[in-house]
Amino acid sequence: MTVYRSLGDVPAGFGPSALSIGNFDGVHSGHRRLLRRVVEIARERGWKPSVLLFDPHPARVVAPERAPRLMMAPAERASLMAAEGIEQALILPFTAEIAQLTPEEFARDVVAGRLGARAVVVGGNFRFGHRHAGNVETLRELGRRLGFATEIVPAVTRRGRAVSSSAIRGLLEAGRVSLAARWLERPFALSGEVVPGRGVGTRQTVPTLNLSTAGELIPRTGVYVTRTRDLDAPRLWNSITNVGYRPTFGESTQLTIETFLLDPPPAEMPRRISVEFLWRVREERKFSSPEALKARILRDAAAARRYFARTRHLLPGPLAPA
Repeated sequence: MTVYRSLGDVPAGFGPSALSIGNFDGVHSGHRRLLRRVVEIARERGWKPSVLLFDPHPARVVAPERAPRLMMAPAERASLMAAEGIEQALILPFTAEIAQLTPEEFARDVVAGRLGARAVVVGGNFRFGHRHAGNVETLRELGRRLGFATEIVPAVTRRGRAVSSSAIRGLLEAGRVSLAARWLERPFALSGEVVPGRGVGTRQTVPTLNLSTAGELIPRTGVYVTRTRDLDAPRLWNSITNVGYRPTFGESTQLTIETFLLDPPPAEMPRRISVEFLWRVREERKFSSPEALKARILRDAAAARRYFARTRHLLPGPLAPA
């Protein structure tokens, strides 16, 4: 995929394009339906399958107090879109000037003009332009005038609920990572560097990898069955991860993400990892002693091994649909 990061970077040959527009946070099953339709149209017409997404999230500019904690950075979203067949993306810096564009200005100057859209594929709740003045009917009318077709793709539903980024954020904040994984069509993951801990685990409980992440959205505190990937080598481990404040070792305001590998530890420990959250085991709690905590960690590890034994036909591929 070719990624452009400003309107000035977009070449004259960007179009003709089949285009979807949105934030695409999480690139969940609903987004994937849009992307697959974009690719289908583009292949039928000989156009370029494309996306337009925004960074930062528009709410950061127009209503910072309502801005969500995002699941993924734009580059991570672009990588997943490429896997669906999208060939080019504009990650448009969302500025106060962009926020002031009317629906007509946005459609004329950006969508039809700079991006050469011949078809625009969006969901039914799509809004655009200054103060969200434009909706899908506005887009259809502008498309007729500006030379692009508009297609509305129905939302994906699971158990009677529409799949959305905000709904998935709520699931993660509640610790419901297994359901979130089904809606995302993959496990939610946090990535970052392995950093030194306080050394307490190695001495008194079990050795762990301590993750430092720039991720904005962290699942609810607790103990989770996870998989841990080495981002610098093709290595994958079954694991169990604690998200919390280590109450057994005193009061702390610093959230930690500590992962215990269930497989024998490698000779060379990873420097950068991605931790995939599969199932929540329990709440984090304070134990009477490090020995009591270690005994519980080993029980949790046994529960994790049973989980992997039950789901080995599903992992490491996509999870079963909800």
